[in-house]
Amino acid sequence: MSIGAEVAAHLPFLRRYARALTGSQSTGDAFVQATLEAALADEDLAQSLSGGRVPLYAAFNKVWSSAYMEIGEESAGGLHERAAQDQLKKITPINRQALLLTTVEDFSAAEAAEIMGVSADDVSRLVADAVEEIERESTTSVLIIEDEPLISMQLEDLVRSLGHDICGTAATRTQAQEVVAEKTPGLVLADIQLADGSSGLDAVDDILQSVSVPVIFITAYPERLLTGDRTEPTYLITKPFHEDTVRAAISQALFFGSARPLG
Repeated sequence: MSIGAEVAAHLPFLRRYARALTGSQSTGDAFVQATLEAALADEDLAQSLSGGRVPLYAAFNKVWSSAYMEIGEESAGGLHERAAQDQLKKITPINRQALLLTTVEDFSAAEAAEIMGVSADDVSRLVADAVEEIERESTTSVLIIEDEPLISMQLEDLVRSLGHDICGTAATRTQAQEVVAEKTPGLVLADIQLADGSSGLDAVDDILQSVSVPVIFITAYPERLLTGDRTEPTYLITKPFHEDTVRAAISQALFFGSARPLG
C-alpha cells in the first residue's frame, strides 16, 4: 500500500479525533489539513507516515500543540462555535488529549505516549486527571435509541453508573418520538440502523426539531458519516465499542452542551 493510500485510510479517524479534541468540525479539519500540508513540505515527515496511525497522530500533535488556529465566525458556526471553544478552555487540553487517544482512538498508553512525546506513566496520570475533571459535571436524563436489546441494556447500565437517569429507550424512530413526547432528554445515544428499517438519523432530526439536546451516534459503519461531504456528527462511536469510549463521549457531549454537530 502506498503512503498516500495508507494515510487516506486513517484520515476519517484522525478527523474524528481532531474534532473531539478541538470541539469543532471546522477547526479540527483545519488542523488535519495543516498536518497534511506539513507532510507535503517535509519529505522525511511524509516517509514517516508509512508507519501507520501512530506517526500520523504524532505529526498532527506537533501541529496542534505548536499552533493556534481561529476559524472565522461565518465558517465556524458563529456564536455556537465560540461558546464551545469557551467551554474547552475550562478543562486542561493535555488531559483531554490523553483521554481521547486512549479511549476514543483506542491507542495503548505506550502509543499515546509516543504520539504526545511524554512517558506512558505521564499518560496514565493525565487520563486520571481528565476523568476527575469530567466527573464534576451535573447529571442528566438520557434517551437510548438502539434496536439490539443487549446493547441497549449495556448502555443503560453504563449511563446509570455515571450517575445519569434513563428517560426512555427506543428501538424505532416512532418509539423515540413517543418517548420525547412524554419526557425531555438531556442527552441522546442513537444507533443509526434501527429494527424496523427506520433511521436513527431521522429519529434524531425529529428530536432536534423540538428540543435542544447533545447527541452521540453509535454505528458499525462510521466511515459512512465521516466522508467530509456534509456536516458530520462530532460525537461518533464505532461498534463494537469500549465502555470507556462511551463514557468519554458522554462527558464531552455534556461538557459542550451541544444541541447539534459543531461545524
